[in-house]
Order: sequence, then C-alpha cells, then structure tokens
Amino acid sequence: MAEVASLVPDCGVGFAALDHPADGQGLLAEYYRKLAQPSGPVGLPRMIRGTASMTELLLRALPTALSRLGVDAIVADSVEPAGALVARHLRLPFVTAVTGLPLLREPTVPPPFLGWAYRADAVGRNRNSGGYAVSDLLMRPITTMVATYARRWGLDPDPRYQWSERLQIAQCPGGLDFPRLALPESFRYGGPWRRDEPEENLPDDDGRPLIFCSLGSLQGARRSLFAAMTAACSAVGARAVVAHGGGLSDREAHSLPGNPLVRAFWSQTRILPLCSAAILHGGFNTVLDALAAGVPIVAVPLAFEQPATAARLKRIGAARVVSAAEAGKGGLEPALRLVLRDPEYRRAARRLATDMAAAGGAAEAAAMVDAALGRETDVRPAGLSPADGTTAFAA
Repeated sequence: MAEVASLVPDCGVGFAALDHPADGQGLLAEYYRKLAQPSGPVGLPRMIRGTASMTELLLRALPTALSRLGVDAIVADSVEPAGALVARHLRLPFVTAVTGLPLLREPTVPPPFLGWAYRADAVGRNRNSGGYAVSDLLMRPITTMVATYARRWGLDPDPRYQWSERLQIAQCPGGLDFPRLALPESFRYGGPWRRDEPEENLPDDDGRPLIFCSLGSLQGARRSLFAAMTAACSAVGARAVVAHGGGLSDREAHSLPGNPLVRAFWSQTRILPLCSAAILHGGFNTVLDALAAGVPIVAVPLAFEQPATAARLKRIGAARVVSAAEAGKGGLEPALRLVLRDPEYRRAARRLATDMAAAGGAAEAAAMVDAALGRETDVRPAGLSPADGTTAFAA
C-alpha cells in the first residue's frame, strides 16, 4: 500500500506501491482507526470487516504488482492470508513469517485472542474447541473472502495451505509459547528481528529506577491509563519512561503525574536495558524487547492477542497481569512493587533473554529463509531485475 512507504526504513530495501485504484490516500489511516477501537459488539465486527476489505485489496492488486516487478519469492505474514494465496496462485515459493504469537491450531492450545490458561486435560480441550468455533464464526468475512479467491484461481481453499511447507519462521521463542505437540517440521522458533538502534540519552536522570511504560502505537491515546502507570511508578519510588506512539498531545503528556520522561517513541532496545521493569499492554514486539533485556513485566492487556500473550507471560513467571479496569483502580502499584521485589520475575525474563540471544535474531532468520529457498537471495529496489542470479523478494 502506498501509505506504507513512510514506514519503510532507509536501509537499502526497495518499496513498490500496489498501483491500484482502490489503494487510496487515507485508507490505511482509516483502517488503523478501526484497529484502535476493536472491542465490543460494534467495534469488533467492524474491525473484522475492515480487515476483510484490506485482504480483498491485496488479493485484487498483488498478482499484477508482483508480476510487474518480477518477484521470485514471497515472505508472507502468517496473519495476512493474501500473501500465501497469491504466492500459490502465481506459483511462487514462499515462506511464512510469524511476527506475533504462533497461530497454528492444536487441541490443547487456546485461540490466540483469549487470555485462557494452558490446560491439556479434557476440560481444556473442550473449552478450546468452543473458543475456536466462536473464532471461526467471527472471522467468516475474512475466510469467505479468501476461499472465494482460492476457488476463482482453482486452488484448494483449505486454510492449512496458508502455511509454508518450506519454512515457518517465528519471532516467538519456544520458552514463551504454550507447550506444542504437533508443530510442522518447517516451523522454527526464534527471537526478535531488530535493526541496531541509536543510543538513548536520558534528558535528566534524577536517580530513580526507570520503568518503561507503553501501550503501543494503536492504543497510545489512553491518557488516563498512562496516568495510572506513571502514578504507580512514582508510588514505588521509580520514574516512568513513557512511549505513547503519538497518541498524547503535549499538554496531556506534561500533565502525567510523577515527573515521567515522555516521548512518542523511544529506541526500545536501548532504553529497556536501563529499566528495572516495564508496564505494557502486551503488544508482542514490545514484550519481546522487554524480555530480550531481561526486564520483568506488568501486563495490562487491552485487545487482539494481548490477553493470550499475557497468559503466556504469567505461565512462565515473567509478568503479573492486571486488567485495564484494575489498573484504573490502583491495581498497578502492588503488581509493580511485587515484580520489583521478587527476583523470580527477573530470573524468568532473563531465561527468555538467553533463549532469544541464542536464536540469532534477524540475521539467523534471513539465513533460514535463504536455506529454505535453496539459493542466495537478495532484496532489491522495486523495478530492478536481478542480473546476478539472486532472488528478488516480496514481503
């Protein structure tokens, strides 16, 4: 989509827009607005319908765009079925990138949008089966759209074909996920895929321990929840480092209690190692960054897969989980005090940090993609045809 161009880092990666009439200005911003308010009987169906529309746009536009660019292979995100389906339609090899929680179904693993604890017994299996039935019903606008295009292109619409037989590479470390009994041979756990970030210079260190506070880029407009976070930090003798993702005005940022350090964004891989704990909404990338720094977490899940991520953090002992309602009633302070005082939370986070460091990060993930395709690969600027036999990727 054309609006994504501003989000692509300047690191030699090419970008090409879909060049489709439906890819209009403001389309992505409107979609993000729906994502920011996903809950409730009105908001959730609206978000799902919006996602189905985005998937349809990709299904309509990607075949022409990828053929025009001469793409040889695709890295398809596991949460967007259009990538894998278009790869099958164009007979292009593809690998699956699992940037969030692994979505592969198993009877003992709850649906990824629910904060249910892991249960491998019959009660847990029956509960999970009911959860998946509800999930299938809610997701029908998307699955129907994908099945329609699959049949139009003469392809089997079974959603299992969304997953690559060559490679499914995840950011999630194995120690964070619930126990799995039936992972495909092509699946690999890993660690966060990150670029090097610049050093962070704190403007005025007042000597208090630092607590990183973030609600991500979609939920960053919740001033009252940020206020509860910064007040809790102050109450335990710490200082909040707030990343609001552009969701707060300057006036709102300056009004937060406890004299916090506030920016729209911080270099997370640089600031988190300086922190004693983190209060997070459970967004997967920020959770991984905190764990990679060995930082214990107070999780306040709000939407999407965040409750499921929080349930996994709780299971391994790296976090205390506080609901948004509890957070607004003073529940953050005792939870934060506990994760700071009890060393077991930090030990659990550090165990995950060790696992993720051994996984090799983005470089190792790229090497696995190369190996899965059986030849050298390269990402090239849009419109340039490889002249040296290497492969041009679409992601």
